[in-house]
Amino acid sequence: MSVSPVLALTDVRFQYGSESEPVSVLNGVNFELNAGEKVTLVGRSGSGKSTLMNILAGLLLPSSGSVSWLGRSVEMMGDAERVKWRRDTIGVVYQFHHLLAEFTALENVMLPTMLSGAPIKDAEHRARELLADVQLSDRASHRPGELSGGERQRVAIARALSADPRVLLMDEPTGNLDEDTADTVLSMLMSVADKKGTSLLIVTHDRRVATQGDRCLALHHGVLGTP
Repeated sequence: MSVSPVLALTDVRFQYGSESEPVSVLNGVNFELNAGEKVTLVGRSGSGKSTLMNILAGLLLPSSGSVSWLGRSVEMMGDAERVKWRRDTIGVVYQFHHLLAEFTALENVMLPTMLSGAPIKDAEHRARELLADVQLSDRASHRPGELSGGERQRVAIARALSADPRVLLMDEPTGNLDEDTADTVLSMLMSVADKKGTSLLIVTHDRRVATQGDRCLALHHGVLGTP
C-alpha cells in the first residue's frame, strides 16, 4: 500500500495584483515531501521561494491548484481546522529567530506547547528535552540577548520542534550565521531531524547547505526544477 507524502502540491499557481494586471509568482508547482526526507530549495531573490513556503505552511492559499498535508486537502479546511493542522503538522524556522526577548530560552521553547493546552509541567519537560537535543541545557535560563547568534537559532529550532511536527520548513536558517556556526547549527539540525524522523524543507542561498539534503530543487520563473 502506498504511503501519502507529508506535504504535496499539485499544479499550484499564485498571483497577486488586479484581475486586469495579475502578477504571476508560482506557475504550476508540483512537489512532494516524504516522511523523513530532507529537501533543499534554491532560487534567486524574488523567485517566489517565500511565497511557496507560506503556501506550504498554510499561511497563504494558492490562486489555483491543490495543497495537502498528510493526504488532507488544505483548501477544504476551515480557518480553525487549518490552524490546528498547521500547529500539529508544521514547524517553521526563519532567518531571524523571532524569539521573545523577555522570555528565557526555556520559556520560549515551552510557549507553543503551552498554547496548545499542555500543562506547564509537561511543557517544561518537553522544552528541557529539546534544549538538550540542541546542546543548550546549560543555557535554559538565559534570555535571547544573552545568547550568541548560533545559540538563538538553535533555540528557535527547538521551539519549532516543540509540538513534534512532521515537517520543519526553514527559510534561510543559517543566513545570519558565520560559516563555522552555520555548520554547527546545520549538523545539529540534521542529527535532531534524523532522531525524530522529521521531514525538512530548507530554503537557502548557501551552496554548502544546498548539498546537505537528499535532493535539491530550484525555483525559477515560478516553476520547480533541478538546479
